[in-house]
Amino acid sequence: MNYKLGDFVRFVDENLEGYITRIIDKDTIGVTDSNDFEIPVLASKVTLIHGDVQIEEVRAKASAAPQLDKPFTKEGIFLAVVTDQHNSSVAHFHLLNESSFQLLASFSTEKGSNFKGEFAGDIQAGSSRKIYTTRLSDIQVWPEFRLEIIFHTPLSIQPPPPLIFHRQLKGKDLSVAKTNIALLEQKGWLIRLDEPTPLIDAEKLKNSFFK
Repeated sequence: MNYKLGDFVRFVDENLEGYITRIIDKDTIGVTDSNDFEIPVLASKVTLIHGDVQIEEVRAKASAAPQLDKPFTKEGIFLAVVTDQHNSSVAHFHLLNESSFQLLASFSTEKGSNFKGEFAGDIQAGSSRKIYTTRLSDIQVWPEFRLEIIFHTPLSIQPPPPLIFHRQLKGKDLSVAKTNIALLEQKGWLIRLDEPTPLIDAEKLKNSFFK
């Protein structure tokens, strides 16, 4: 079976379509339709629809065009969580790169002693990639996320050390109000993965020494 979580599929024998939100066994998957119902179905009874993938690739290529007139940005790595525009019970996770670095990312999930690789690839500067899909209502049993990122640039700029994010998201992470996410052109939740460099006030620092 070559399907993975987040794939958009259409049923062969019925007028139904939806996202794969569960891998039940080697032959069976769970597909959540537009009515928020997760339907178990044989993998051989669905076909893959590539529309979402094509849209993401077009966006990535467009944003990867050289932008020589812009200053180099060293920060701005986010994990974005958005609900599907056609099915609010489905949550999509996107890795957002607002920096000028190219990111080399590996994302896997851990549940108990079980590990599963979900995504591996590059995210160009100023672009995003969808890395995971699951049911929003299952947040209490979401697996731990293991995200590791390496920064790259052909310019003579020192990249930061690799970014490692190992954490299980909880309900409180999505308890804040949604915000507009320009790269995705929709509202969702943003989780900052890289901490901004603190600004040092020289005058305050000097006064602290005198005290």
